[in-house]
Amino acid sequence: MKSDSEEFVRLLTEAQGPVYGYLLTLIPDRSRARDLLQETNITIWKKADTFEEGTNFNAWACKVAYFHVLSFRRKMAREKLVFGDEILDYLAERNDERIAKDAAADRIKALKNCMLKLSDDHRRLVEERYKPGASVQKIAADQGRTVGAVSQTLYRIRHNLMLCVEKTLTALQAS
Repeated sequence: MKSDSEEFVRLLTEAQGPVYGYLLTLIPDRSRARDLLQETNITIWKKADTFEEGTNFNAWACKVAYFHVLSFRRKMAREKLVFGDEILDYLAERNDERIAKDAAADRIKALKNCMLKLSDDHRRLVEERYKPGASVQKIAADQGRTVGAVSQTLYRIRHNLMLCVEKTLTALQAS
């Protein structure tokens, strides 16, 4: 992604709060956290082309911030009140887990909304397919259809659900 693209600027702007909050979990000094945020922003801007569109920008930005914290810690190693590496790693892992949980919760919510947009027949077909012990062969036999026809219908439904979820998540990130 190009650093001068409108989308990149939007993502970077929206990431300021989450990245600053993340930095504060690792560096409790607000002034130093703000300085590290600025250094992180510069690195993010320079490495914009390494960001993979469609992935979680905040997680990527926090990873960049994490490396700035490590560098800062090396410089400050002589100070008495510095988190140990184990605590720093623990806090970083907890934040990564929180970001992943938030992203998963957003995907689940988007999927539920997209499922509601399906026709009743398609929604029942998907629900039937994912019941314990269900199979395409059993569904095809129950409906008097070929396995290929049921598989193709499920493929199209899943593809449409994927597009709907992606569109919903993109809209959510934009708001």
